[in-house]
Amino acid sequence: MLILAAATSVILVFTLTPWNVVPTLVTEDVAVIAVTDYGCVGESVLGHSVVVADCDAGVGDIISAAFYVPAMEQNGYYDRIEDKLAMVNP
Repeated sequence: MLILAAATSVILVFTLTPWNVVPTLVTEDVAVIAVTDYGCVGESVLGHSVVVADCDAGVGDIISAAFYVPAMEQNGYYDRIEDKLAMVNP
């Protein structure tokens, strides 16, 4: 019985966990915070800095940007972990 439980745990770790770190493509409107030689640097709603090449926008403008983020930031994984921790901590 112990071997079956250990095997199940290992299988779950290797099949479920990687899906939370696989990058997913996100497209959203970002606010331009700087303009450089490489393009515009924008701040996403998720808190990521995004560089958009060939950008002619100015600081403060809103532009559309596509970038990759870990899946756990999109699927609510962090929120579920925080909810579980709140139940454990008094």
